[in-house]
Amino acid sequence: MNSVRLSVSLVRKLESKEAVIGIVGLGYVGLPLVLRYAEVGYKVIGFDIDPTKVMKLAAGESYIRHISRARLESALSKNFEATTDFSRSREVDALILCVPTPLDDHREPDLSFVVGTVDSLLPYLREGQVMSLESTTYPGTTDEELFPRIESAGLKVGEDFFLVYSPEREDPGNNNFTTSSIPKVCGGYSSTCLDVGLALYSKVIDQLVPVSSTRAAEMTKLLENIHRAVNIGLVNEMKIVADRMEIDIHEVIRAAATKPFGFVPYYPGPGLGGHCIPIDPFYLTWKAREYGVSTRFIELAGEINASMPDYVIAKVTDALNRLRKSVNGSTILILGIAYKKNVDDMRESPSVVLMEKLRALGAQVSYNDPYVPVFPKLRGHAHFDLSSVPLTAESVASYDCVLLATDHDEYDYELIRVNAHMIVDTRGRYLEPAKSVVKA
Repeated sequence: MNSVRLSVSLVRKLESKEAVIGIVGLGYVGLPLVLRYAEVGYKVIGFDIDPTKVMKLAAGESYIRHISRARLESALSKNFEATTDFSRSREVDALILCVPTPLDDHREPDLSFVVGTVDSLLPYLREGQVMSLESTTYPGTTDEELFPRIESAGLKVGEDFFLVYSPEREDPGNNNFTTSSIPKVCGGYSSTCLDVGLALYSKVIDQLVPVSSTRAAEMTKLLENIHRAVNIGLVNEMKIVADRMEIDIHEVIRAAATKPFGFVPYYPGPGLGGHCIPIDPFYLTWKAREYGVSTRFIELAGEINASMPDYVIAKVTDALNRLRKSVNGSTILILGIAYKKNVDDMRESPSVVLMEKLRALGAQVSYNDPYVPVFPKLRGHAHFDLSSVPLTAESVASYDCVLLATDHDEYDYELIRVNAHMIVDTRGRYLEPAKSVVKA
């Protein structure tokens, strides 16, 4: 079959929902996408290297808080199955890669998950398939890493195999947007690849945003996240300045946000968390060096954001000094160890860094998080053999200091205020001045 007929045939299958969709990586990005495809009528095969995840899915058990068991069971009863067997990728017409892209120990891009996934799929790729990479990465990854690997398997990208980059835009815990309602950027290796990519997403996403190339799509994702990281860096620096001047930065932000144009509110915190914002700017920083460009603005924001845990530790030390106590030997309760409120996602959570630093200073650290009952094992971090302690008047009063790191809506903030000896508030949750509250 010639290339035109192959692309037309694949577009038809995708648009008629006759195509089988394969999604590789069944985490916070991949699993919601699986369910969306299944719910609109596609047959979906989910691939993951973690057999525990696959077994849980087969049993109808969701391991992501905002995905209900009922929604998962509905998909399983119709047209979704999960597997660790990558040879089954022969059965699918589309492969969507939703795998991690962390930084290594030198804060340089670690593409091992992306490259390893593609290498695992290579023996099973065939004519008439499309591959879409959704993982955040530097401009050029799709062309420089995926393209040559696919062609090494004897396939011609843009002719008998189609390649696109379409970055994920999931926001766990944000109930205002769903997988379908968030506009989706898509760039193809060629114009034919783009046509296939748009067909791939056309039935599951309300609005598609085509761009001229995979590189443009990759840069778009980085700009989105760098924009947020830089503005958070700015407001974190403003917080430190305002604190020295005895001004409440949260009051200032609330006042500034009343301006109906030219201002977007960003909020300070104990550091950056999540799988995107603390990591993605450094993908561009690394790639820019290849072109002899220094990304000083991005790196400065990164330095400020990375320094925030130390600022918070200084505030904890000050709070304990008011009680005539040292950090060494004090009991400290961390409230919230997820990276943002109302989710169970702990990736790159600044709370973990705070716990590590406090323990290293000799504090006895405990935590409460309604969404994380047991402290998990995390890549690149020390392990805490801890479970979430009950949050009662008695338990709060038993600690020397309560450190509010993640402001879940579920918390009874009045109970905490009344019973805590000292509160270090990194989220601006306590608006009124109080002797027992230290703003951090």
